[in-house]
Amino acid sequence: MKIFVCIKHVPDTAATIKLSSEKNFEEADCKFVVNPYDEYGLEEAVRLVEKNGGEVVLITVGKAAAETTLRSAMAMGAARAIHIKTEEQFLDSAITCKAIKAAIEKDGMPDIIFTGKSAVDTEGFQTQYRLAAALCLPVVNEVSKLTVSGSTAVAERETGGGDREVLEISLPAVIGATKGLNEPRYPKFPDIMKAKKKPINVIPIADLGIDQYAGKSRLIKLEAVPERTGAKMIEGSVEQQVKELVRILKEDEKIL
Repeated sequence: MKIFVCIKHVPDTAATIKLSSEKNFEEADCKFVVNPYDEYGLEEAVRLVEKNGGEVVLITVGKAAAETTLRSAMAMGAARAIHIKTEEQFLDSAITCKAIKAAIEKDGMPDIIFTGKSAVDTEGFQTQYRLAAALCLPVVNEVSKLTVSGSTAVAERETGGGDREVLEISLPAVIGATKGLNEPRYPKFPDIMKAKKKPINVIPIADLGIDQYAGKSRLIKLEAVPERTGAKMIEGSVEQQVKELVRILKEDEKIL
């Protein structure tokens, strides 16, 4: 069994982000990690390979610093990685998927492709769908339970309100993993040391015949989240409070 896992190099959700310009943020003092939702996909891939044999291959699109994230992910059990190198901090999702598709086809089609349900930095919810469409594969996102049997899989996903959807899909397929699918393992020291010697195939995005600047979406501007002001207590009767709240939302906060 051959399984690809798409990994994204993202800022830690607890990191303090400092903008360096209208379209970039400082990376030097920012801690980066494996996208948390991708870890669920990686753990599931490793478990499947441990049970059925085969290999787990990581794939990422990112700057040179993404290698550290790949090494961390390989310590969880992946055999090797493909690093599609770009200098863009924010790459159009359509371009990202074209690059991943080209690299996968060059390496050889897998039985399953895992992604996280979303990335915690941009939260575009695009990669799994665009990649599946490009490869003409079925896709299920937000999967919290997966059972693989031969050339088919049964995926369960939450649809809201406590309801669950159960889907049977043919393989190969793209699976977007989410919390509840498993409990990602914590790599042991020997695994971390072994990961330092595992192969990473670095491919400049241009070598895949892709123009990284040809995307149809553009980042216009980054803005820091405004600091929260103190809470304001509204006095008076319920009717007076409602009227004052509406006035604040309209006139002061410009929300309504």
